[in-house]
Amino acid sequence: MKKPFHHQAGFTLVEMMIVLMIISILLLVALPSMTKNNEVAGDKGCEATVKLLQTQVHAYEIDHDRLPTNLDALKREGYVEHTECPNGKKLTLRNGVVAISE
Repeated sequence: MKKPFHHQAGFTLVEMMIVLMIISILLLVALPSMTKNNEVAGDKGCEATVKLLQTQVHAYEIDHDRLPTNLDALKREGYVEHTECPNGKKLTLRNGVVAISE
């Protein structure tokens, strides 16, 4: 005697494909904005680093009665640990002003 067929609960292949398609579309929409947010955060971190270095340039000037010749002088003297932005952009010092290298 054959066993009666019981309806099994579960997802069909079509339902799974629809869910995967929706997830893919959401990822396509979300990834560009997440990438943009990372760039904005990196730029903000760089701006904060510039302000910190500028403050340390003034502290160096007060302590030594002259401006540092370059950012490495601040590092050597222990005013700062890093002289570049967190996102890898290089910084320069010209006439006592810290700027992002182009």
